[in-house]
Amino acid sequence: MRQFEISGSIFAIAALAMVAPPAAFAAADAALTGVVSSAAEGAMEGVVVTAKRDGSIVSTSVATDKSGHYSFPADRLEPGHYSITIRAAGFELAGPVAADVATEATATKDLTLNKTKKLASQLTNAEWLASMPGTDAQKRFLLDCNGCHTYERIARSTHDAAEWAQVITRMKGYAPVSQPIKPQRFPDEARAGTPDQYKAAAEYLASINLSGADTWSYPLKTLPRPSGRATHVIVTEYQLPRETIEPHDVVVDKTGAVWYSDFGEMFISKFDPKTLKLTEYPVKELKPGFPEGNLDLEADKQGTLWFDTMFQGALGNIDPATGKMNLYPLPAEYNNKGVQLNFVGLRHDVDGRVWTKDVGSQHIYRLDLASGKWDMFDPTKLLDANGRHGVYQVESDSHNNLWMAEYTDGHLGKIDAKTGKVTWYDLPTPHARARRIEIDAQDHVIFTEYQGNKVAIFDPATEKFTEYPLPEAWYGPYRAQVDKNGEIWTSGMNTDRVVRIDPKTGKSVEYLMPSDTNMRTVFIDNSTTPVTFWTGSNHGAALVKVEPLD
Repeated sequence: MRQFEISGSIFAIAALAMVAPPAAFAAADAALTGVVSSAAEGAMEGVVVTAKRDGSIVSTSVATDKSGHYSFPADRLEPGHYSITIRAAGFELAGPVAADVATEATATKDLTLNKTKKLASQLTNAEWLASMPGTDAQKRFLLDCNGCHTYERIARSTHDAAEWAQVITRMKGYAPVSQPIKPQRFPDEARAGTPDQYKAAAEYLASINLSGADTWSYPLKTLPRPSGRATHVIVTEYQLPRETIEPHDVVVDKTGAVWYSDFGEMFISKFDPKTLKLTEYPVKELKPGFPEGNLDLEADKQGTLWFDTMFQGALGNIDPATGKMNLYPLPAEYNNKGVQLNFVGLRHDVDGRVWTKDVGSQHIYRLDLASGKWDMFDPTKLLDANGRHGVYQVESDSHNNLWMAEYTDGHLGKIDAKTGKVTWYDLPTPHARARRIEIDAQDHVIFTEYQGNKVAIFDPATEKFTEYPLPEAWYGPYRAQVDKNGEIWTSGMNTDRVVRIDPKTGKSVEYLMPSDTNMRTVFIDNSTTPVTFWTGSNHGAALVKVEPLD
């Protein structure tokens, strides 16, 4: 167990981590305020303004209103010297900006923005996809690339088509737990494929990068800045101590501690936002030399946290009160070099059995906790034999039936816990690529359509799907949850925006994050009013808290 004490003099932080969720505040209650403007637009709405105190691991961000005004509540910034940064595509600060915050006083700092000459460095993945010429079918290949890096790296490359075929093959050989500063190869090299398979993709990528010119042949497009209700938010980022930390799934326990699975390292970790103390619990390496990292993190009905170890071939759990950890390795007859265990189906309170699935074989496994016996299922064989099918997440309903999101094409499946019967449902959007699943108290199946760019809800009683399109193209939604008010929350790997959907009206709100935030998880803390959204910045080694003001 590793503990990082980061609340001392160097990393001291304000009461901003300890206050209740914010309400609307008057200027007199502000620690820091000002107006953001530019010669091009005058007062600017929807500019994200970030304040970070010297030596702190915490950054706090707000957005400007229609008058260009921004304001940090007094209880969010303690006295000290702060660096000020902004996010507004197409603009940058005229120069470095700092502000001094004093006790019981309001500091004022107006900000002047200039048009940027470095727009390409500001684009999100979704903006690159909107800018690049080509058909949707050509661009969809890129939806497999953003797990490890941004599309800017691709657009700035100078590879021609022949080189791209080799590069893609090499990239396909990296496990999804990789990042540019820590690449990890698949144990099963066959999963990389061959250069001949990627000829069409290689030709397309060579047509949109810098292989034939010094600049792009297409204009760079940006999404609109937030406006109206989308500016009513406070975002807090907690920087973690190593760049190689990838906080994937996030769970907030009943004490307020934030637990996360580390996607690139063998830890399950707990962060206390009150004290800023990070505790890392090492997960035993069961298969030395195989890729490291954990993905899923879920709490069962007793509050025990369960996780997968992916390429290490085991499930695990940890008692959040004691830190005691147990591992359940897959039996040797199944645990070959291609094994990648992802996700846990957790209604073992019903029958004592836990579900998981293997990416390499597409087999589903079920562990009897009492006997230690593993059952194996092969549900994708019932789909079109000529197709290529792959299960993404698995999740248990209230009867411990297993629901499966079929990712490669787009289906929703069920394995009956008692009979083993497999049922598949076609999604209403073809080739939607179903990704993460949540199941509510009524056994409604809530899932994202990663390629379909929607959130969907399936009612098993009526066998009816209801889909909710996202407000921007190429969102790449990863996971969704429904809060205590019935609103749907999701985030994506492409837009750096958190979406809040009212299913009654179909209207949505998008909260822009202050930095590049490759978001996988969604955790809604319903104990606050308004609710609080948590996620991990998977490529930014940070935990992110989003607090709407209404």
